[in-house]
Amino acid sequence: MPRRHYQTTPIFYVNDRPHLGTAYAVISADALARWHRLVGDEVLFLTGTDEHGLKLQRVAEDAGVTPKAWADRTSQVFRDAWESLEISNDDFIRTTDDRHKLAVQRFIQSIYDNGYIYLGTYEGWYCVQCEAYYTEEELAPNRTCPIHGRPVEWLSEENYFFALSRFTDALLEWYEANPKAVRPDTRRNEALSFIRQGLGDISISRTSIDWGIPVPWDERHVVYVWYDALINYCTAAGYGSDEERFAAWWPVVHHLVGKDILRFHAVWWPAMCMAAGITPPAEVLAHGFLLVSGEKMSKSRANQIDPVALAQDVGVDALRYHLLRDVVLGTDSDFSYEGLLGRYNSDLANNLGNLLSRVATVVASRCEGIGPPPRPDEPGHRLARFAEATAAAARDAWERSAPNEALEATWRLIRETNAELEAREPWKLPPGPEVEGVLGDALEVLRIVAILASPAIPGAARRLWERLGLPGVPDEPGAADPEGGRLGWGGYPGGLPVTKGEPLFPRRRDLETGASPAVASR
Repeated sequence: MPRRHYQTTPIFYVNDRPHLGTAYAVISADALARWHRLVGDEVLFLTGTDEHGLKLQRVAEDAGVTPKAWADRTSQVFRDAWESLEISNDDFIRTTDDRHKLAVQRFIQSIYDNGYIYLGTYEGWYCVQCEAYYTEEELAPNRTCPIHGRPVEWLSEENYFFALSRFTDALLEWYEANPKAVRPDTRRNEALSFIRQGLGDISISRTSIDWGIPVPWDERHVVYVWYDALINYCTAAGYGSDEERFAAWWPVVHHLVGKDILRFHAVWWPAMCMAAGITPPAEVLAHGFLLVSGEKMSKSRANQIDPVALAQDVGVDALRYHLLRDVVLGTDSDFSYEGLLGRYNSDLANNLGNLLSRVATVVASRCEGIGPPPRPDEPGHRLARFAEATAAAARDAWERSAPNEALEATWRLIRETNAELEAREPWKLPPGPEVEGVLGDALEVLRIVAILASPAIPGAARRLWERLGLPGVPDEPGAADPEGGRLGWGGYPGGLPVTKGEPLFPRRRDLETGASPAVASR
């Protein structure tokens, strides 16, 4: 029976268009979901949009439209952007969906019935951009938000409260029993430190606005946007509507979130789950910030980069590869157009693209365009041994949610094969068994690379596969399954037409200018 893997992204707030930082999160989650399909897992991959709250209501009012009209329009912008970046989500949730309203009301009713919600009055400093309260000690100078740098507002209203303080010991016990539930370790330690400092109860409803999901037992209140949004993960898994589906998917949920929303996902959310009578999430993986000149990329700063425009400039695969190869998932990383083009030319054009081009050219001149099979996997076959080690290293890295390491291992195999061609110089050899052996080995490496690289560069991997004359697709479910997959040496059958075609990744000549409309116009 195949394993299951439920992969989620944060759901993105629809006050503005997606930027490269949000695209990075979705591309990372997409690559992980694609890998799990590749090893034969049954996958549910969820993304979506967060559409309630004061911030959205104000943005819509400023634009002269209703909050729903604004949400409809902007949510579609996110859908279109993810489609253009080849995001393979199985579901797209909106917090304005009827199914989500049902799930939220049933979820919080369970918590209320279990005695963890009470009525009170809240006063505090509130950041509209974060949709969160801050204590005086947490604020930046001049009473500004520590995340957005904008002035906070003093709010006072009747609210329902979630008794988070009652879950301090339960959360510490959960962390002790599940040491890998929050990653990386720095984020786990951050969450533990926050819990050990002492937890206060949190406001979970609003009466000052009506743009939200009504509290089921008191419709004067709407559910606080963060409390509402977190429940989206349960909604898509079938909470409140399909018990069998929920029982199948919830135990294998893996959240990928930004480190700036760690507190909500690593403290609030597991406590909410406990209060509602369900198990906390299996994993919360917090990624770092994508920086521009040392600053977090965000809608509140003038440093946004349009990921769709950037992909139109350099190609979807090139953008995906750069973000997955050069950013260590879990750490901050500075983005630059020069770095993107440098990686494009070195890895994609010079290494992978050049390997395919030179092999296809020599197959055409020495083998009449028909690819020969690789030499048998026998003791002493160095390239076969290297390919085997590469597949194992890449598999291990993907399983640890380390795409950068998986891609580095894959490209080591590409570089090794290029070095082998340089040493053997098949373009100088006459037609015959020797040249056929060298070319067959190289074609087999390209076949293996197409499979291993497909989570990162799905479009290019398919084009590479077609050039080799292979049937089907490289990212067929189960292709990287350690038992019965297609990564073992000898899978290229030979006797197939190899297409020269245009360069897989034409070399970029604008590296020195560093000019991109997507970056320059931000």
